[in-house]
Amino acid sequence: MSGPKPRPDILAITPYVPGNARAKGFAHPIKLSANENPLGASPAAKAAYRATIDELHLYPDARASRLREAIAAKFTLSPERLIFGCGSDEIFLLACITLIEPGDNIVQPEFGFAAWAIAARAAGASVRSAPEDDFKVDVDALLAAVDARTRIVFVANPANPTGTCVTFDQIRRLHKKLRSDVLLLLDEAYAEFAVDFPGFESGLSLAREAENTLVTRTFSKAYGLAALRVGWAYGAPSLIAAIERIRQPFNINRPAEAAAATALSDDRFLQRSVAHVARWRPRYAEALSSAGFRPIASATNFITFEIPSASGWTATSFEAYLAEHGVIVRNLANYGMPNCLRITIGSDEDSRMTLALIVTGRSGVASNRAELHNRAGISQTGDSTAQS
Repeated sequence: MSGPKPRPDILAITPYVPGNARAKGFAHPIKLSANENPLGASPAAKAAYRATIDELHLYPDARASRLREAIAAKFTLSPERLIFGCGSDEIFLLACITLIEPGDNIVQPEFGFAAWAIAARAAGASVRSAPEDDFKVDVDALLAAVDARTRIVFVANPANPTGTCVTFDQIRRLHKKLRSDVLLLLDEAYAEFAVDFPGFESGLSLAREAENTLVTRTFSKAYGLAALRVGWAYGAPSLIAAIERIRQPFNINRPAEAAAATALSDDRFLQRSVAHVARWRPRYAEALSSAGFRPIASATNFITFEIPSASGWTATSFEAYLAEHGVIVRNLANYGMPNCLRITIGSDEDSRMTLALIVTGRSGVASNRAELHNRAGISQTGDSTAQS
């Protein structure tokens, strides 16, 4: 190699692989691989985004002041203890760069979100993965993996890619047994969907009182603003001040800030989004069970399911079957879950069609969306003669 030589540990990182977005033969497949909001975004947020059209020549507000005040008011938080990122992913990276020295490590659950390991390794850390208990965070296993060089323990609650959730008592127990110099980073990207989960509570209450807790949130999921990449976090003043030293000053653009701040005030849209998922999630679980699969109990806007060999399918073959019919799901082999797929809760129409395909099994390849409707027993208006 004659040019600049990247660090060997950087070249050893496995890049993040997003969910597939294409299905052969379908110009507009049903994309259920990325946990996007099937209702789109708040109409008010869209209007706020469009209203910034005459401000595109201006730099963003480096402090994201409008959004900062909106979040602080919504969640009763101190504005100075907030930090913003280009999605939660940037905050993971900033936290790792701030706290980690080469030779340190992070600890995460066995099926931790891939972006954490990338951030840690970019900062020179190794990654220690603790076994999970039937796809759920095991607090004792996490604690057992912590050593003298551990700097951050990552936990998502609810979790991605499994969809599982643990009670706040478990989170508190984990935090209580960590050394004070170990950061507990709670990724709450899916918290809005877990409000009715028994024992769930946001870690924001812990972050208000603890010096070593950082809670991250995003506008990509329940708020439907994935394209705008707006994440935020809340933590101790000293930690936030340190991370701010390396945060890029204009990482939240003007249209994104306007849309996110407005979305935060549209409670009706948020409630619709959460209710839609709550209505369809048990129907997905029932259809998957009927097909001989094992859905994992989910507190998110997706369901991950195991495919037993007795079902006659493998994860790869069932993923291909759905893709042949224009439905794209997420294969979790790269997460060490080779027998699992993850499926996002889709719109009413897409959900009816997808569940019909799951229940009826292989019925031939549909060549376009109209034929896919017909084979699933769904009219072009979204009415279904199959399972709903």
